[in-house]
Parts: sequence; structure tokens; C-alpha cells
Amino acid sequence: MSFSQHLVLWLHVAFVIFTIGPVTLAIMSTPRYIRHRDIRILRYLTRMTFVLAIASLGVLIAGLALASMIGKAGKPWVIISATLFVVAILLLGLIYRDQRHAIKALEAGTATAAQALVLSDQASAPLADQGPGTQATAGPAATTGPAAAADTGATTGTAQAAGAAPPQPAKPGDAANALPAHLASVERGRIAMMGGVVSLIWLVILVLMVWNS
Repeated sequence: MSFSQHLVLWLHVAFVIFTIGPVTLAIMSTPRYIRHRDIRILRYLTRMTFVLAIASLGVLIAGLALASMIGKAGKPWVIISATLFVVAILLLGLIYRDQRHAIKALEAGTATAAQALVLSDQASAPLADQGPGTQATAGPAATTGPAAAADTGATTGTAQAAGAAPPQPAKPGDAANALPAHLASVERGRIAMMGGVVSLIWLVILVLMVWNS
């Protein structure tokens, strides 16, 4: 092989090492951080997937250039490898889209939970304000006779009614938070499935390259 052929070969290998490996790692790590709802790491993995997916086109370009230089551009295994690589790039685009959808779903769930917490605090504030005022209802004069008995019965009933635990209201964010969490879970499954397919494609291409080299 000439110097130019060796140079293109080393470029091809360098693109494989510095793009295919890291982008596969980013894809396979995404479902775990979706499950943990770590939006900051997910944004980093999404940017990493986008940049490395574009950079991985250098693998295809260098590979086709090398095959053309050594006279193997028309070989079936080269055509199959190039086709599989294009399919993998398309799947990377779909994975990037699903990563963005998962981030948006988690952000919506976080915003809904924060809004529900604010509404819950606002609903509990009036009940806390009513607490000290209920102690000033007793009158200064004592009442005897049947009226006192009636007052005593009424007071007992009121105390029992006041002592009963009020029904807990449903949190307003529960139903709204369920949908974003479900969407994020769906995206996580899709990313894991397509990431497995992409990894299998990389493996098939590697086997074809090694077998026919």
C-alpha cells in the first residue's frame, strides 16, 4: 500500500475509534439516566449523540475512499457494509429524536410536580390560619339547666366533628405527572431497542471488514 492509502486507512481507523465507540456508549447509557430522571446528564448524552453521529460519517467516507483506492469499491461486502452503515446513521437520527422527546417529557413532569407542590402549599395555608381562631369560641358566662345540657351536647358533637380527620384531597399533579413519566418510559424502551440494533450493525460491519481484509 502507498503512503496515501495508509493515511486514508489510519483516518478510517481513527474515525472508528473516536466516533463509533463513544456514540455507542452514549446511546446505551441513555436509558439508565432516563430511569433516574437526570435531565442534566441526558442533555449531555443527547449532544454527544448528535455530534458523534455526524462525525461518524467520516468512517463511511474514509472507508469508501480506501476501497476505491485499492480497487475493492465494487465488492459485495463493501456495498453491504456501506448500506448497513447508512441504516445505522438513520437509526442514530431516530435515537437523537427520542432522546429529545424523553428530555421534554421529564421536564414537563418536573414542572408539573413543582406546580402541584405550590398548589398543595396554597391549599394548606388557610387550614393553618384557622387553627388558633377556633380556641376563642367559648363564651365568658356559664349556662346551667337544660340549656347547658344542650350546649354541652352541641359542643361535644362539634368537638367530635372537629376531631375527625378531613379527607385527603387528591394531589392535582398526580394525573398530569403520570403522562410525562409514561412518555419518558416509552422513549427509554425505544432508545434501548434501537441502540441494540445499531450495536449489532457495527458488529456485522466489523466482521465483514476483518473477514475480507
